[in-house]
Amino acid sequence: MGAELKAGKRYRFIREIVETLALTVLLFLVINFAIQKFDVVGKSMESRLHNQESLIVDKASYHFRAPARGDVVVFVAPPQPTADYIKRVIAVPGDVISVDNGVPTVDGVRLSEPYVDARNAGASPTDKPIHNLLIPPGYYFVMGDNRVDSYDSRSWGLVPRDSIIGRAMLVYWPLRADNAGFLPDVSDVYAQVRQPSNTNVAK
Repeated sequence: MGAELKAGKRYRFIREIVETLALTVLLFLVINFAIQKFDVVGKSMESRLHNQESLIVDKASYHFRAPARGDVVVFVAPPQPTADYIKRVIAVPGDVISVDNGVPTVDGVRLSEPYVDARNAGASPTDKPIHNLLIPPGYYFVMGDNRVDSYDSRSWGLVPRDSIIGRAMLVYWPLRADNAGFLPDVSDVYAQVRQPSNTNVAK
């Protein structure tokens, strides 16, 4: 009887270890699917995001909706596939965009962008002329908030949807009085622009 009791306890102990390990692996996979850590490198998103800040990237939501204008996204860089860039989505599939001295006009609406500091406004040295560019399905036009010092779609072109890793959601380090926490919603900047159709929903 005592031997059976010991065997039962040993079985339950082993089962609890296996269950704990399985739950740990499952939790790791779920978290890895949903979020990712990202470190900002460079000043292309000043003054909203700063060099060496650490962010949480939401990888899950774009499985249910398409990237939207104003989203700050992390993506595999088209000109440098071994690196990830961070920029702001300015135009989505179906939009027509022009850029004049760093200021975008989307579907005829010249944007007034509060996230671009006046000191960072203007063209960057690598800019190419952007005039009435139609964004094709599956592509996005992105720009850094630091318009005079950002290597972005003005220079190397569009970002394929499949290259977008996720949406920058939260600044968690270092703790700054002016910048820690969730990135603000800027959808009102694009309120006057034609709203995308459902055909732009992510695959």
